[in-house]
Amino acid sequence: MATPTKPRSGSLQFWPRVRAKRMQARIRQWANSSSNEVIGFAGYKAGMTHLSIIDKEKGMTNGERISVPATIIECPSIKPISVRVYKQNYRGLQVIDEIPAKKLDKELSRRLILPKKEKTVEDPKVFDELRLLVYTQPKLTGIGKKKPEVFELGINGDLEYAKSLLEKEITLEDVFKPGQYIDTHSITTGKGFQGVVKRFGVTLKSHKSEKKRRSIGNLGPFTPRRVSFKVPQTGQMGCHTRTEYNKLILGMGANPEDVNQSGGIRGYGVVKGNYLLIKGSVPGPKKRLIKFTKSIRGTKDISEQDIRRISTNSKR
Repeated sequence: MATPTKPRSGSLQFWPRVRAKRMQARIRQWANSSSNEVIGFAGYKAGMTHLSIIDKEKGMTNGERISVPATIIECPSIKPISVRVYKQNYRGLQVIDEIPAKKLDKELSRRLILPKKEKTVEDPKVFDELRLLVYTQPKLTGIGKKKPEVFELGINGDLEYAKSLLEKEITLEDVFKPGQYIDTHSITTGKGFQGVVKRFGVTLKSHKSEKKRRSIGNLGPFTPRRVSFKVPQTGQMGCHTRTEYNKLILGMGANPEDVNQSGGIRGYGVVKGNYLLIKGSVPGPKKRLIKFTKSIRGTKDISEQDIRRISTNSKR
């Protein structure tokens, strides 16, 4: 029997494979445009289903009815806390001023210490970047929590547009539309401390080769006298920060009955408000916060998908 061969398992692009410090993904780059707009949004991962659509992408099935997997993300509206004004200096972008919103929900006190008096701040004259500090409303979802998540969203526009956002809720329809490509940012499902067989796909050693069976053969050559970072070793698996580019929005809506499954979505419950359908899978377990931004790779959007059916059969 021939000896099986295969390429190395475990991409070296993600290194070191350490546990994420926070259960929110950090967004390092925002898409640029000339119009006044909010660049991102966030929601809670509910689960997966499959759709029957008419394929509009280039390929052999163009114009035909196909079945595609989709991730359901519940997206309640988000509320602004303040506008943060950034200035570039030798240390990078630094916050030089902050314009607060006048009305904040009492649930935000579970996460932040709310100011007792309203601040009056003069408009800054010189700045390099604006961002919007916002918080989610998990009380409107079915995940069973009230403590909101707080994070920043990028803004394209002037200061007057940014200040106008402080007086209203931002909904999913204000930022995205069906047929648009987006980037998702999330924390993957944690699997704890794992060995090399599960972590890197190392082949099991043959009978009588050594005392161990689920381990690597050696740590590398005798010289140089160090262990290379390319050598598979045990360690943390999962719970990593990951970004996936160019995920297609298949659909969105405000009627939760269109996506709620019989008996509720397994491990999540019932979707109660606005939802988003993303083609394929999204990293992370159910009920985890998923951030999505406009595509930074400039992929051209396609027309709105012709959805014929959304499966609501029970997955239990």
